[in-house]
Amino acid sequence: MYDRTVDVPRMVAFYGTGEQLPDPALGVARDGLTAAYGDEPAAPLCTTGICLYRDGRDSVAWHGDTIGRHSADDTLVAIVSLGETRRFLLRPKDGGATRKFALGHGDLLVMGGSCQRTWEHSVPKTTRPVGPRISIQFRSAGVR
Repeated sequence: MYDRTVDVPRMVAFYGTGEQLPDPALGVARDGLTAAYGDEPAAPLCTTGICLYRDGRDSVAWHGDTIGRHSADDTLVAIVSLGETRRFLLRPKDGGATRKFALGHGDLLVMGGSCQRTWEHSVPKTTRPVGPRISIQFRSAGVR
């Protein structure tokens, strides 16, 4: 981060286009989401990221999924949440009110169009007792 190296405050895995996923159900889910959102300009969903938030100390800072694409390109990101409920925050990059969502087990959040260019999102730390949560992110080709 900036001029120093820090540990990632969650466990992460990434599977690129054509890479074998750890469970066939993930491929079925990705293909189903691609079919459902196939009319979006940024489809199909080709890559899969998996994050394990072990407890409330694990988090992800404010960001947009911008690596691997031009800043003017739209992207499609579909997130499936498994396990404990965690807060998921969205805020406009140019300022404005933060929107808060409680993502629970089995919830699907889809961010398409200009969302990654014009909004940032995060999963903040929490001091309340919370068990593990898995976030599965299906993205357009080359986006991280």
